[in-house]
Amino acid sequence: MKTIGFIGAGRIARIMLEGWKRAGALPEAVVVHDLSADRASRLAAIAPRVKAGNLAEAAAADLVIIGLHPPVLAEVLPAVKPHLKPGTIVLSLAPKLKFAALANLLGGFARLARQNPNAPSIVGQGYNPIAFSAGLTDADRQALLTLMEPLGDCPVVDESTIEAYALISAMGPTYLWFQLQELERLAVEFGLTQAAARRAIAAMADGAVSTLFDSGLTADDVMDLVPVKPLSAEEPVVLAAYRDRLIPLFQKLTA
Repeated sequence: MKTIGFIGAGRIARIMLEGWKRAGALPEAVVVHDLSADRASRLAAIAPRVKAGNLAEAAAADLVIIGLHPPVLAEVLPAVKPHLKPGTIVLSLAPKLKFAALANLLGGFARLARQNPNAPSIVGQGYNPIAFSAGLTDADRQALLTLMEPLGDCPVVDESTIEAYALISAMGPTYLWFQLQELERLAVEFGLTQAAARRAIAAMADGAVSTLFDSGLTADDVMDLVPVKPLSAEEPVVLAAYRDRLIPLFQKLTA
């Protein structure tokens, strides 16, 4: 895909562009459109081949990536339709609006994909599930997968799971980052250098995930590997917070 148009110059657009740039895989030409000209200009400063443009310019690209929240997306898509080329692919990064709704808002345009990129894509370590509509050919699908490869894993999933991935993998880093940052602060307070603290925490987090999912042990057996659990009294509070916050949000996204 030679040209990419971003409609919406928010966080996800920045994550994807920065990820491609770091990997030396920035597409040949990128047009960014946003209602905020300043925001579009800031994103365009990422690289010379990225420029700010109007809606028509962004929508005329080979791949049009819509990085807008669902209510705004519903307002903007009808204005996008007149500028789409017959061979364009429209990639929505929003939850909630499914292929049928997207196609309806685009006046029947059905060359669609949906994806949930997550923040680690900025360093090529993303987990970015993608769903394809029936309107895309095998060649279209492979072109998208190739484009996304520098950003991290890009599993092909059923559209019905996109909202679950939005809560688990797309928002997931936010459930952990503040805790890892506090561990870094404590490690330095306890006498480690920042570099040593970061190495230890990164290795611990990676190893903890592998032990839980790859050891063949039951979850209870894994939990029993470490006899001292300083935060055990707080575990019910944390678990309740996950359920109290995420279940209603999932229900809202899938209603």
